[in-house]
Amino acid sequence: MKPIEKIFSLLILLFGVAGLVHAQISLDITKTVESGGTPIAIAPFSGSAPDDIAGIIAADLRRTGQFAPQAPNTRANYSVTGQAAPGGGRGYVVQFQLSDAQGGALLNLSFDVPANQLRPVAHRISDLIYEKLTGEKGLAGTRIAFVGGSRGSWFLVVADADGQNPQVILRSGQPIMSPAWSPDGSKLAYVSFEGRRSQIVVQDVYSGARRVVSIAPGINGAPAWSPNGQRLAFTLSKDGNPEIYALDLAARSPVRLTSNGAIDTEPVWLPDGSIVFTSDRGGSPQLYRIGARGGAAQRLTFEGDYNARPAVSPDGRYLAMMHRRGGRFHIAVLDLQTRQFRTLTSGGNAESPSFAPNGKMIVYSDGQRLAAVSVDGTAQQNLALRGRARDPAWSPYGR
Repeated sequence: MKPIEKIFSLLILLFGVAGLVHAQISLDITKTVESGGTPIAIAPFSGSAPDDIAGIIAADLRRTGQFAPQAPNTRANYSVTGQAAPGGGRGYVVQFQLSDAQGGALLNLSFDVPANQLRPVAHRISDLIYEKLTGEKGLAGTRIAFVGGSRGSWFLVVADADGQNPQVILRSGQPIMSPAWSPDGSKLAYVSFEGRRSQIVVQDVYSGARRVVSIAPGINGAPAWSPNGQRLAFTLSKDGNPEIYALDLAARSPVRLTSNGAIDTEPVWLPDGSIVFTSDRGGSPQLYRIGARGGAAQRLTFEGDYNARPAVSPDGRYLAMMHRRGGRFHIAVLDLQTRQFRTLTSGGNAESPSFAPNGKMIVYSDGQRLAAVSVDGTAQQNLALRGRARDPAWSPYGR
């Protein structure tokens, strides 16, 4: 058995034997470590809405690591007030105001909201506040996909970025691996072992419609979307050795991009169309880059003897990866402009990094649960859950 096949077998064994008793999946942020932030006072929203809108906004802003929510009537750079009054039918009218320290209004908006959409609107308000004060888009309205496991069952789950509202979009009696979002956020590509053989599936997140795009003999692994959403890169071993292929989704036959006696796997696309992947062609797993149509590979990582599972920031500047140091696995980031290499986590089993769509945070798994860390390492979050969680993928902004 080849090394890459041993890795797949080990993952299957881990999911199958060490699953948890409860199939229910529930996520909650349990810890945030931050280096301070801009004080912002957030008052409880008046009215009779069943959701704690102010509490959701405060939690969203705190998780960014850039704001320190305060109780109302305290000294703060900014303040948020609002109300949620019953509207027409069974909905609510949610109004909020963002003010500066002198009382000047920076935002004053209202929304007509169905009763079951109060939490999404709270996230929307959080993102509006974040963007107004930082000039950058927020993350509260985004989602995270991940794979959950129970005894004999696997779940593909999509949850809000705060870990709430988890929705199981696929249940299977066989392993699910490596979910990847399409650039518009409407689809997920992933590896399924239905029928006890690996295959790459594309699923519409909203309708649930599924399409098998590769079921070649041997390994079908690690799908990744091209920046325009028209192609998938993935790993196939149909010719005897794991290599990188790319498939135009309007065609039927994948095109081979690498040709090497080593293991080539885990491709991801840079914004310019080039591809970063993991290979042991230098004697140990490291990251390499090739052009959109293949060609000579350029080695990118030299720090340590193991760098794998690459993820690319939306602007293409940073590569996140699994990095082994002292026999322990961490999440590290390589700045492709300055060549600076930074280790972000202190744990020993960190894996599967995925960038947030604003490039500020990275979600990852420690093999049991999900966590997130800022690209500069100053803000960290733990997400606790009933059930295991692996292979997280942070959604794009999408639609």
